[in-house]
Amino acid sequence: MPSGSVRLHSIKKLGQDNQSYEVTDEGMVAQGKKQQPAIRISFFQLFRFASCREILMMIAGSVCAVLHGSAQPLMLLVFGLLTDTFIEYDIELNELNDDRKECVNNTIQWKQNYTAVLQQVTPLNQSEWGVMNNSTWEMLKPLEGRPCGLLDIEYEMTNFAFYYVGIGVAVFVLGYLQISLWVTAAAKQIQIIRRMYFSKVMRMEIGWFDCNSIGELNTRMSDDINKINDAIADQVSIFIQRFTTFVCGFCVGFVKGWKLTLVIVAASPLIGVGTALMALFVSKLTGMELQAYAAAGAVADEVLSSIRTVAAFGGEKKEVERYDRNLISAQRWGIRKGLIMGFFTGYIWFIIFLCYALAFWYGSTLVVDTAEYTPGTLLQVFFGVLIAAMNLGQASPCLEAFAAGRGAATIIFETIDREPEIDCLSEAGYKLDRVKGDIEFHNVTFHYPARPEVKILDQLSVAVKSGETTAFVGPSGAGKSTAVQLFQRFYDPKEGMVTLDGHDIRGLNIQWLRSLIGIVEQEPVLFATTIAENIRYGRPGVNMDDIIKAAKEANAYNFIMDLPQKFDTLVGEGGGQMSGGQKQRIAIARALVRNPRILLLDMATSALDNESEAIVQEALDKVRMGRTTISIAHRLSTIKNADVIVGFEHGRAVERGKHAELLERKGVYFTLVTLQSQGDKALNEKAREMADNEEEPEKLNLSRAGSYRASLRASIRQRTRSQLSNLVPDSSVPVAGELGPRAYSASQGNKTKVATPEEEEEETIEPAPVARILKYNSPEWPYMIFGSFGAAVNGGVNPVYSLLFSQILATFSIIDPVVQRKEIDSICLFFVMVGVISFCTQLLQGYAFSKSGELLTRRLRRLGFQAMLGQEIGWFDDHRNSPGALTTRLATDASQVQGATGSQIGMIVNSLTNIGVAIIISFYFSWKLTLVILCFLPFLALSGGFQAKMLTGFAKQDKQAMEAAGQISGEALSNIRTIAGLGKEKNFVEMYEAQLDAPFHAAIKKANVYGACYGFSQCIIFLANSASYRFGGYLVRQEGLHFSMVFRVISAIVTSGTALGRASSYTPDYAKAKISAARFFQLLDRMPKINVYSNEGDKWSDFRGNIEFIDCKFTYPTRPDIQVLNGLNVSVKPGQTLAFVGSSGCGKSTSVQLLERFYDPDHGRVVIDGHDSSRVNVPFLRSKIGIVSQEPILFDCSIAENIKYGDNSRDVSMNDVISAAKKAQLHDFVMSLPEKYDTNVGSQGSQLSRGQKQRIAIARAIIRDPKILLLDEATSALDTESEKTVQDALDKAREGRTCIVIAHRLSTIQNSDIIAVMSRGFVIEKGTHDQLMALKGAYYKLVTSGAPIS
Repeated sequence: MPSGSVRLHSIKKLGQDNQSYEVTDEGMVAQGKKQQPAIRISFFQLFRFASCREILMMIAGSVCAVLHGSAQPLMLLVFGLLTDTFIEYDIELNELNDDRKECVNNTIQWKQNYTAVLQQVTPLNQSEWGVMNNSTWEMLKPLEGRPCGLLDIEYEMTNFAFYYVGIGVAVFVLGYLQISLWVTAAAKQIQIIRRMYFSKVMRMEIGWFDCNSIGELNTRMSDDINKINDAIADQVSIFIQRFTTFVCGFCVGFVKGWKLTLVIVAASPLIGVGTALMALFVSKLTGMELQAYAAAGAVADEVLSSIRTVAAFGGEKKEVERYDRNLISAQRWGIRKGLIMGFFTGYIWFIIFLCYALAFWYGSTLVVDTAEYTPGTLLQVFFGVLIAAMNLGQASPCLEAFAAGRGAATIIFETIDREPEIDCLSEAGYKLDRVKGDIEFHNVTFHYPARPEVKILDQLSVAVKSGETTAFVGPSGAGKSTAVQLFQRFYDPKEGMVTLDGHDIRGLNIQWLRSLIGIVEQEPVLFATTIAENIRYGRPGVNMDDIIKAAKEANAYNFIMDLPQKFDTLVGEGGGQMSGGQKQRIAIARALVRNPRILLLDMATSALDNESEAIVQEALDKVRMGRTTISIAHRLSTIKNADVIVGFEHGRAVERGKHAELLERKGVYFTLVTLQSQGDKALNEKAREMADNEEEPEKLNLSRAGSYRASLRASIRQRTRSQLSNLVPDSSVPVAGELGPRAYSASQGNKTKVATPEEEEEETIEPAPVARILKYNSPEWPYMIFGSFGAAVNGGVNPVYSLLFSQILATFSIIDPVVQRKEIDSICLFFVMVGVISFCTQLLQGYAFSKSGELLTRRLRRLGFQAMLGQEIGWFDDHRNSPGALTTRLATDASQVQGATGSQIGMIVNSLTNIGVAIIISFYFSWKLTLVILCFLPFLALSGGFQAKMLTGFAKQDKQAMEAAGQISGEALSNIRTIAGLGKEKNFVEMYEAQLDAPFHAAIKKANVYGACYGFSQCIIFLANSASYRFGGYLVRQEGLHFSMVFRVISAIVTSGTALGRASSYTPDYAKAKISAARFFQLLDRMPKINVYSNEGDKWSDFRGNIEFIDCKFTYPTRPDIQVLNGLNVSVKPGQTLAFVGSSGCGKSTSVQLLERFYDPDHGRVVIDGHDSSRVNVPFLRSKIGIVSQEPILFDCSIAENIKYGDNSRDVSMNDVISAAKKAQLHDFVMSLPEKYDTNVGSQGSQLSRGQKQRIAIARAIIRDPKILLLDEATSALDTESEKTVQDALDKAREGRTCIVIAHRLSTIQNSDIIAVMSRGFVIEKGTHDQLMALKGAYYKLVTSGAPIS
């Protein structure tokens, strides 16, 4: 195996940021490999899974494509003959219009009587010769024997019509075959690739999954394989077809007339240069535009990330201005881009019209002067080259698809070819007849493949005796779980070996080895099926009795029988419908049904509450009997009765023995035990206290969430404790204990919610009405008018072109050479004029629409940002409104809305005028013929639209078909460890393969439909031509219509038909724009619950700062199940200091946020100077409050600007800034900096230390001269020295203000007027320091134990 295929990924993550990785030569190779081209696969290797049948289908499809590609050039040959026929017929008519000529014996001759007159005149004397005028002279020359009367135009046209129909039918059949054959062949191959890839992925060792994220694998299964599909299906045949057309077109040109072809080809580099430059400029300018927007995006991101600070200091309007200033340069670049695009489009059209002029002028010279070409040849050559060039252009997008497919296939095929290091499906390895169950680790050293620099196991040696229960204990990261995973052979040790009954497990059959092991994990994984099926996963083919027996042993039988559907209850995705204890017991039943020799319990009870824990523990004790058991646990209660306890530390087993022996040794085990019992004691006391204090019926409110949280709190304490135990001295244990629950329960709560809302939200949005989008664009109406005018002129160009083209044909039938020459020159001049006009109008259209579009984008971004800042804080708590999501929404949605206005309007106007002008021209020249062609117009438009749709692909249907298979693969990949442990890889591979039939049949059906549509869209133009030329012949003959009119009408309508199709192809952009706009309007229309921009609400002049909380209850909107405040009652008089103390999550900070009106209480009120806070004007209230929080948030600007931010209502003078800085003990430090007050603090204040940041925040709070000062743990994050400085500053700042302090260090609050001790969302005791000490309640315990409260 080449060095690298698995190493590759690990290097990607590591090589960059840590130097500890030593690069060997091989590593160098591997790193080089990362820089290797992303495409390491040739185009033909994409087809490596094709069987003979597919190869035949693809060959047949290619042949069809080649034939189909040669149809258009073939048609040109017919078209040339047809033109010649018409012209010949017209010349004959012109000749016979001269009343001196007649048709005799199918040749044109002078009429008899004229010639007779001449003969009489001739003999007279010389002098009378002068009398004879020129016309008589002309008659003396005998005529060139032009044939006449032979040409039956209708008959000829009928023949041509049959040619056309024949070619049309052939095209339909070939088009159908080429597409359906290729798509069918591709479908078969893709099915094989999907199957091979998934089954190979399921065989990979677990270490491989550590290096490849599950999300990435899922995308590869869906998107990347679809990219391969695009590269080996219809695109190939379309490419072959277009390329053939390109070759044949040039062949026709060179064979029929090489001179003219060369002249046309000579001009084409100009077009190429134009398109290349355009692409270059557009990508450059887009880059500049994005860069310019990035600045504005950074502002938005900074502001939205620190929205609470912005709201507290009333900086919304200021920020909107700052954002808007940064949008200007982005707008400038956008307008330039539009201008450049307009310029180059105009330039290209200009060159094209010049080419037309040149080709016709030179061609007509060859036809008229040297008579080398017939007019038909001229057309064949001209259109041959034109069609060739167009098809070459259309073939290039296919190349992109091929490249994308090769890029995607590179990784997928490499995975398919990779041999797993531990192949779980291999038959190799032997199976022991008798298994005793002795497990031993001999000097095992191991590190995870994803983190090679971290040694997890270091020379580990442990023996586990058969039939005994051995407990592994030790801090997190000591390698307990890793040892268990090595025994399951998820990984192989780097050194040393693991043996079972003396046999190295690397020599045993993996499936057999894993079938001996039952495992119960900390977070058991259930599959989305019924309970019975989940248990059956333990062992294939077990009957219902065994399942029931296992369920009883696992103490699961009773709760299962209580469910309405009993064993047929669905457990939901990931077991989401079951509680933790229920999942755990189902998992135990699943382990038991295997009747394992060896039982591995990896913290099997840690995620449970006490009640379930007892039940599960009992079940586990029952099943351990007589089996070799390894139990990993953090709760010592669960291990005390193990036969042997092994203490782990730093990847070694450092001690072993029974509970009592180990306590005497005072080692790892002892530390864990003592820490834990202390924590438990504290918890029990607190619980007892709560019981005493809560005589009120409040207890009921805590509901189920409460008990679950209590249990979580306990369990998390165990888990976290183990992580801290080796670093932290005894006293601080409660910190760890209390940190968890809030964070954890929050994440638990969100986990279930997160999954659903996103999808729901997408569905509900109704596209916005265009009228409303245009309303926002109304100030730009002059630009829109000009742009539309330009677009209208551009639309008229196509039909005018067909006018000129037919006019040229008409000149060829003029008999008088002088008149003919003059006509031709004037038409060529006219072409040049049209080119110039087209250039100007394209430029106008491009500029005007980009200007209006960019102004609209800027306006929307500004409005959107303003609306976002106006939302209440609760809105930002929703995960859908995270700063990242909101900044993206500002960036993309606003610019997508352009798609519904500017250029879109241009496109519509363009198409409408195109069709309008074409139809007017046609009806004017021949209404009968026009009516015939109009019958075909809907089909032509349809075919144009269909081709556009084809390019965007049928991705949606494919996605739906793949959904079921995707679910299986997603579930399998996310739970790969569980599946490997149960040895169920084969089942999942089979289930997946069964699901692949549906997409395959869908693809086959699609192949036929798609082929038919494609064939139809290609052949319709041939049929339209056949009908119209035949009818045209009839009109020329019967109604004396001039033949050039036939060409004029036909080409005018055919070109406009394709324009119609083009317009319909622009719709995807348009739909996207409407949805984006709708999302935007949703934001603009949302009425915030707490409105920052409104002037309503009470304001009063003598603001004193008298605050009362009256029976406040509150839950955060994103976590409605957790009651944060539960009837808070507390008041503070003006000028007093109130201190909140209590453990984390008891609602201290929440009460402060209610006072700031970030939220309003669900129940009860907050009263300020006798006014209910929900009736007070928001900006007014916030302007009276200064806040200093634990982690002050500074903005990325100078120190002075950060301090000025404190008061956004006025322009703050520098003197004010300095006086505030002095009060905050900041001035001296600032003056010591080189740039003094202009020093930039870095993003989020990263250039400063914490104490410095904290003092800037205090100065910022002081400068607004607030009546109320809120200090939320303002000194908790500082070291002692800075704390002292900051504390002095705070004491100064508090003078004469109402102050609310939240603190964790009791020293900081002893001199407060009121101290309120909070727990579970209400105050349990309050008073001064001395009163509370006398009470000997909660506060007394906190102070005497000296522990920090958290």
